[in-house]
Amino acid sequence: MEEKIIIAGFGGQGVMAIGKLLAYAGMIEEKNVSWLPSYGPEMRGGTANCHVIISEKLIGSPVISKDATAAIIMNLPSLRKFENELIPGGKLIINKSLIDQETMRQDVDVYYIPANEIAAELGNSKVSNMILLGAYLELTKAVSIESALEAFLKVFGENKQNVIPLNRTALLKGGEIVKEKSAIY
Repeated sequence: MEEKIIIAGFGGQGVMAIGKLLAYAGMIEEKNVSWLPSYGPEMRGGTANCHVIISEKLIGSPVISKDATAAIIMNLPSLRKFENELIPGGKLIINKSLIDQETMRQDVDVYYIPANEIAAELGNSKVSNMILLGAYLELTKAVSIESALEAFLKVFGENKQNVIPLNRTALLKGGEIVKEKSAIY
């Protein structure tokens, strides 16, 4: 098993946070991982993306180039920049709330998820990234939700323990959406 994931959006959407969660969760499950962040020059609102690799074998390079198995895309510029980095048959998870265009790729599995609307229904707009992560985890089983939640405390600290139930709900909701296949076009 080797998952090569690109996560991309703009600063403030939690792109780096879910990348770190995946990497820490992989370590918790004793897998080989890499996390390579890339920031635009702006603090908030600029570009942000990261490459995460979770593997049962050693990882030669943290760079993903034209061989991503999945991409979690949170805004339109990121879709246009990274959709061609996926391998044929890869999984493309798109935040439909902020992207009103479809991918140009016909050879990948695409999941359009209205993450912002679902997050609003859950009562906290900050969990849209976790909804998309939950969809990814359901589709790939790269790491378990329990490992991701354990990693949450490592990434954000023990003082964020109170938001674990909300984040669990968001992860599960993302998984439910792709199970129902209502998000696939």
